[in-house]
Amino acid sequence: MSLVPYGLARRVLFSMDPEVAHEITMASLARAQGTPLTWAYCVDTVNDPITLAGLTFPNRVGLAAGLDKNARCIDGLAAMGFGFVEVGTVTPKAQPGNPKPRMFRLPKANAMINRLGFNNEGLDAFLQNVQRSALRRQKKPGMLLGLNIGKNAATPIENATDDYLLCLDGVYPHADYVTVNISSPNTKNLRALQSDEALDALLGAIAQRREALHQQHGKRIPIFVKIAPDLDEAQVGVIAATLVRHGMDGVVATNTTLSRDAVKGLPHAEETGGLSGAPVFEASNQVVRQLRAALGPTFPIIGVGGIMSASDAVEKIRAGADVVQIYTGLIYQGPELVKASALAIKAVGK
Repeated sequence: MSLVPYGLARRVLFSMDPEVAHEITMASLARAQGTPLTWAYCVDTVNDPITLAGLTFPNRVGLAAGLDKNARCIDGLAAMGFGFVEVGTVTPKAQPGNPKPRMFRLPKANAMINRLGFNNEGLDAFLQNVQRSALRRQKKPGMLLGLNIGKNAATPIENATDDYLLCLDGVYPHADYVTVNISSPNTKNLRALQSDEALDALLGAIAQRREALHQQHGKRIPIFVKIAPDLDEAQVGVIAATLVRHGMDGVVATNTTLSRDAVKGLPHAEETGGLSGAPVFEASNQVVRQLRAALGPTFPIIGVGGIMSASDAVEKIRAGADVVQIYTGLIYQGPELVKASALAIKAVGK
């Protein structure tokens, strides 16, 4: 059980610039993991296993990519009771991301806007951190680890596949599953990869490389694709068909939104970037429902977007998700949200 009420920590963190608060939090997690200090924030893990894509998730609540871009805090995050944690997005080369300031809180809307732009230390540093984690060194069954891959900002969009394949080669031996991120709004033209021909070409190349890696490493790692909430039903249907055609194992729905309809008039509402938190909840759920209708009852869907309470987590499952991820909700509500959501989902069943 957590020894420090998150409300106290949040007041301090919310008095700081959002990115500074993020950096301090992650540095503190990195220092505390593997030490008795973990008890300051640890949460018991709810046992509610589910098997998806050949993997057994200890429970249905995970952490979305973006919080731990460099995989520095895998063990610290595991102590919060997640059934699975996704780290990244990682790109082949280190890059600084977009100019600061690039993170903004909208507390009245329980929301955030970011335009970080895949800032990370690059694939080599990322893999070193993954391999140093106790989760990977112990190789015991438990929390699952997803590794999220993307393209460098300097890579022309017509060469994006090269970046994804480089990352896939690197992360494949170390991942429980891999997520292909084609939906961040903060890398120029990235979302164009969701279009019909571009997605078909990218996933075809990834599927072919995955088969080679399967033979090389003697194991088949599931691949998920992360899509945006700003898609209409026809676009969702095309994406669904393309996922199936290329043998992808699941979909993550959704990333942040470009829409500002729910936050008009609020401070920072017009900042460029992706909006996350409560305002994206309904749009995300709509995409989840459309995916479930297009993909049928058995295709794995990870639902993410706007989960700020345990009841939100349950509603995401009812929309059609098999498991859920949180990020902005963790910032606003703290680690207690992980256990509360896992318990609520367990109580209602699937």
